[in-house]
Amino acid sequence: MKQVALGIDIGGTNTAIGVVDRDGNVLYEKKPQLTTPQKKENPQGSEVKSEELMAAFIKDITSEIKSAIDTVMQINPDIEVVGIGIGAPNGNYYTGTIEYAPNLPFVGVINFAQRIQAEFPNLKHVKLTNDANAAALGELVYGGGKGMKNFVMITLGTGLGSGIIVNGDLVYGADGFAGEVGHTIIEPGGRVCGCGALGHLEAYCSATGMKRTVYELLAKYNNTESVLAEVPYNEMTSKIVFDAAEAGDALAKEVFEVTGELLGRGLADTVHHLSPEAIFLFGGPVAAGEYIFKPTKESMERHLLPIFRNKVKILPSELKAGSAAIIGASALVWKELEKN
Repeated sequence: MKQVALGIDIGGTNTAIGVVDRDGNVLYEKKPQLTTPQKKENPQGSEVKSEELMAAFIKDITSEIKSAIDTVMQINPDIEVVGIGIGAPNGNYYTGTIEYAPNLPFVGVINFAQRIQAEFPNLKHVKLTNDANAAALGELVYGGGKGMKNFVMITLGTGLGSGIIVNGDLVYGADGFAGEVGHTIIEPGGRVCGCGALGHLEAYCSATGMKRTVYELLAKYNNTESVLAEVPYNEMTSKIVFDAAEAGDALAKEVFEVTGELLGRGLADTVHHLSPEAIFLFGGPVAAGEYIFKPTKESMERHLLPIFRNKVKILPSELKAGSAAIIGASALVWKELEKN
């Protein structure tokens, strides 16, 4: 009997659903992805509308899970589905709830895992955590973290997420929300973060933060010669910045230098707290390679206490970029099986 797990990743725009085996192979993936209910669908924060959207969302996910299971069992009838792992914004592993997710239309605390399990009562393991924690588990079970007991996963996307592995286990803390490295204060009184506070690492070193740095530097130098000056704000991406740097654009290179300097400071604090073996970086900006890794590593080493220097590796994630979210979420199930 071949064991498989469902992996579900709830993103702000789309929800990915797939079937993954113990080796991290994606046997099935929903294409196109399911659309996640949008914040704009409940602009007043109505509890009634929230419940309507959630009920419809649960119905859609249930249908897609059943379709996924049917598809893989047609290919191989000798398959056992052992559980469902879910990665979600503001997901609480302890309670299986999504709590006050700022970019979703759902109000308050949603008993999401419980509602999914009610649709699949024969499945013992239906577990939920936040998306960055799921990525950390994916790295531990399937990626470069295999064999490591202590490491940190940093996800660079719209925000800056993190998952912390200590002694081979994910750190959840007292309430299920430990590990918010992205909300370390790196510049007191600095940029407004997506959470509303000032000067957080996320506001500078996420893909969104890098975009903000581009336009700050363009204004600082009154630069109209950089190719980045021709790109509208809503169209700017870390890939565009990377391509410009590769073409020799000095301002694009400085964007990576600024980002790496600040990210290195934040990671130095993280090392001081945890003394990990490695820090993995995952997300769009990581594709820039040494443009981001070199200044980050140099800054981190410069800000570390001597006892920590030249001990902690900064590595690119080994998760498959296209299916990393599904793989990470499914890893929740395999970790639960290890406990039983």
